[in-house]
Amino acid sequence: MLMGKKHQVAVLGSGSWATALVKILLNNLEKIKWFIRNAETIDFIQKHHHNPKYISSVELLPDKIEFYDDIDDIINDSDVLIFAIPSPFLKESLEGNHVSFNHKTIVSAIKGIIPELNLTVAEFFNQIYGVPFQNIGIVSGPCHAEEIALERLSYLTVASASKIRAEMIADMLRCHFVKVKSSKDIYGIEYAAILKNIMAIAAGISHGLGYGDNFLAVLISNASQEIKRFLDKTYKSKRKVNSSAYLGDLLVTAYSQFSRNRTFGTMIGKGYSAKSAQLEMNMIVEGFHAIECIKEINNSYKVKMPIFDSVYHIIHDKISPALEISLLSEDLR
Repeated sequence: MLMGKKHQVAVLGSGSWATALVKILLNNLEKIKWFIRNAETIDFIQKHHHNPKYISSVELLPDKIEFYDDIDDIINDSDVLIFAIPSPFLKESLEGNHVSFNHKTIVSAIKGIIPELNLTVAEFFNQIYGVPFQNIGIVSGPCHAEEIALERLSYLTVASASKIRAEMIADMLRCHFVKVKSSKDIYGIEYAAILKNIMAIAAGISHGLGYGDNFLAVLISNASQEIKRFLDKTYKSKRKVNSSAYLGDLLVTAYSQFSRNRTFGTMIGKGYSAKSAQLEMNMIVEGFHAIECIKEINNSYKVKMPIFDSVYHIIHDKISPALEISLLSEDLR
């Protein structure tokens, strides 16, 4: 399963990040497997060598890719499974399947939480499918798919309870435009990625309302402290929250033009409803789907989270964004 074996590596998902991961992996592997639910998309990629819907500038090499449109088949045929299916659809994608995850390495490239279950992806595979945390890896960090397409230098962190497994996954992802380091903080890195999406929605709302860079800098510095409070209260560990997997990911998601969570928030700030913003974007906004989950989790811990609370009030309680951010501005330091 680990070093020394020729792995059967699979990417599951067909969106921007899945496409970017395929591009990265093909720098190091002779062949990979790729699950794409839509057979028409597979046909298009085989004929035209790029994804018709997402980061279509990435040139793909069909002769190095074995395509699947059946998720059971690709799971059975692979020993390293890299999931890039949006978190709201992961549970549904696997329901009713007759597969075993025994002796497989599960890699999550999903920066989201499973709705209704309130579980991170690692917790989901561990609690629902019995996958040991030693067999799970988390890929995170400030790494937009659009910049991968342009081969701009990017940094990833792979978290796993197994140092050997983390390094094995990292070796698959390292290339001339991606640097990778490892960590043992599965919990912290997953929840930091979930929370930074919500904080980026707050940044977008503020931007949409006309707040400037000075306010956004204060908002985001407070957001970093808020994430640290949540992680320390729910799962205290030795972690450097100012490193790239935590603060770096927060910064790029809150500021970047490529951030769908920031874009969603900007639309809310400009007067869109949550539903209309999502329809116009036609993309999954992981932060939106995480809001209720984090609210329910924090009901038990009572962590002080004024930025999160403001986003919750705007999205779920339909409070005026202008009023809510104005009230929040009095709470920031």
